[in-house]
This record gives sequence, structure tokens and C-alpha cells, in this order.
Amino acid sequence: ILNCLSQYKMSDDLDLDLPEPSLKNIIDQTSLQWVFVGGKGGVGKTTTSCCLGIQLAKTRKKVLLVSTDPAHNLSDAFCQKIGREPTPITGFDNLSAMEIDANDDMEEMQRELEETTDDSGISTLMAELTSSIPGIDEAMSFSELMKQVQQLDFDVVVFDTAPTGHTLRLLSFPTILEKALGKVMDLKDRFGGVIGQASAMFGGGNPGEIQDQLMGRLEETREIINKVNDAFQDPALTTFCCVCIPEFLSIYETERLVQELSKFGIDSHNIVVNQVLFPEKDAEELAEWYAEHGSALPKEAREICGKMLARKKMQDKYIGQCFDLYGDDFHVVLMPLLDHEVRGVPKLKEFSELLVDPVDLEE
Repeated sequence: ILNCLSQYKMSDDLDLDLPEPSLKNIIDQTSLQWVFVGGKGGVGKTTTSCCLGIQLAKTRKKVLLVSTDPAHNLSDAFCQKIGREPTPITGFDNLSAMEIDANDDMEEMQRELEETTDDSGISTLMAELTSSIPGIDEAMSFSELMKQVQQLDFDVVVFDTAPTGHTLRLLSFPTILEKALGKVMDLKDRFGGVIGQASAMFGGGNPGEIQDQLMGRLEETREIINKVNDAFQDPALTTFCCVCIPEFLSIYETERLVQELSKFGIDSHNIVVNQVLFPEKDAEELAEWYAEHGSALPKEAREICGKMLARKKMQDKYIGQCFDLYGDDFHVVLMPLLDHEVRGVPKLKEFSELLVDPVDLEE
């Protein structure tokens, strides 16, 4: 790690231009309203989200943590029950969390549409529409989620997202839905009253009035989606923090994630590398120590040290690649592998300090 970092320490001027290896930039950017935390499964996204929320709570009036991963972990991380409504976190007066499931939200929305007691047939047609266009069901449930979150009046919302593939689909929903609704609007212009007549077949009523109601509801949804899309693509309001571990698959997936985020126009300039063995030490230094003292160790200890050194060399290799790829433009934060789990508010608070005041690699 130290050898890799030395490439970026060639001069004082160059050092000044390098991004600080911490997430302090997110804390200091008071205009941010949406912070997404994502990456491959099992790399520590939930821990990073919780720690980031704790640090944001120091400077913001109201912070909300939202888990969009169907396998929720916020409750386990904070050691308290967290549900579908914002739940205050014990020990804080300005930090809340909620766990939501887009599939449950979609089923509830479908049920509400079906139970609406009007005679126009508009609700039945909307229910049919949301199940007939590929991807629109999840997209509309996502728009409902965003509408709900916006109504809660929090200063900043931190999303603890599902693993990469699901997250990329989640972030593409505004585009999917906008295109789908655009096609429906085109159909309306092309076929005039046919849509109204079709909805009248579902429940009766005046075809002209029904068409106007349907288009009004679709246009309302479209406006919400456009607003969300604009916010997502505004780096003053939204940023995405990538989380990985120093292994090939995770680094590769992070690279793919960064590229996809760039395609969506979503700002991303922070990478957290979790589970790093002795971030302040270099594998070569440890190998030299082991070569000098290893023979004096019992056989079991030599085996343990040998495995640890092999893992450390592998990690340093991939951390080096991470700095090669992103060191000039991204805030790359190395988080140490600890001797214990990071669960409960006291341990999360302690660990969160390393996001803004990381291990000094030069000591």
C-alpha cells in the first residue's frame, strides 16, 4: 500500500491536488440531499451506511437511513427493531432509519388501485397498465418510495442499497418509467379516444373524461419521476459512495458500477475499501519481519502468519490497482479489518470516526 501511495507523493504540489482519503467531503457538502451507498454483496454496505449516517447526524438537523435491500440489516447493525416507518435510533435525537421492500410497496399500490371505488374504470386500467409494461411495476413502486421519502422532510437521506445489479436497476427506474409513460402519451396522441373507450370497457363512464383522468394521473407520475431524475443527476444534491473489499471480484464490480453510474449521469467520487488487513503496514515490511523471526515461532503460528501474509500481499495488490484506477479523482478510504463485529451504536460511532479521520498510512 505504501509503495502504491508513494507514486502519488512525488511532490508537495501534487499531494495538494489529490483527493483526501476520507468521506469528509460528503459531510461538508451541506447541499447533499440523497446519498447512495452500494457495491457487491457482503462488502460492508450497511456498516458504511450506518457510519455515514452517524457522521452526517453531527452536522445535519434530521438524517434518515433507508434500506432498499430486501435482506434488511439496519435492525441488526443498530441492535433495535426498525420497520417500514422512520424509527428513531437510540442515542440520537436527529437520526432515524426505515426498512422498505419495493415489492411490498408495489403489491400495496396495486391493491389500492383495485380497491378504489370509482365507476370510471380508471383504477382498473391503471392496475392493468402497471403490470403490462416490463419494469414499470418496480419503477412505479420506486416513484412511490421517493414521494414518501420526500414528504418526510429530512435534510439528507442515506440509502443502504441492495447488491450492485439490483441497485443499478433501481437507479435506472426514473429513465425506464419516463420512457414508458412517454410511449403511452404517444399512443394517446395517435389513437385519440381509443384509450378512453378501452378504459370505459373496464368500468363504464364517459370515454373522453376517462382518457383525461388517465392522462392526468400518468402525467402526475411522470412529473414526480422527472423531478427525481433531475435530482439524481445533480451532483449538488446526489452522490453515490461505492463500497468494496480488496479482492478481484469486488474491485471489478466497483469498476463496472462506476462506469454505469457515469452513464446514468450520477455523481460518484468516493470509494470505501473495507476489511483491510493492517492498512498502515506494508506487506513487504511484514514479510521482512517474518523472514527474520519466523523460524523461532511454533509450527501453528508459522502457518497462521503465512496465511495472513499471503492475504496481505493479495490485498495490497488490489488496493494498488484501486489507487491506480481512482487515486487521482476519487476519495479512496481504507477501513481496517477489526477483531470484532461492528454492531450497536457505541461500536458504530467508534468505527464511523475512521471514515472522516482514517488510519494514517504514513506513520
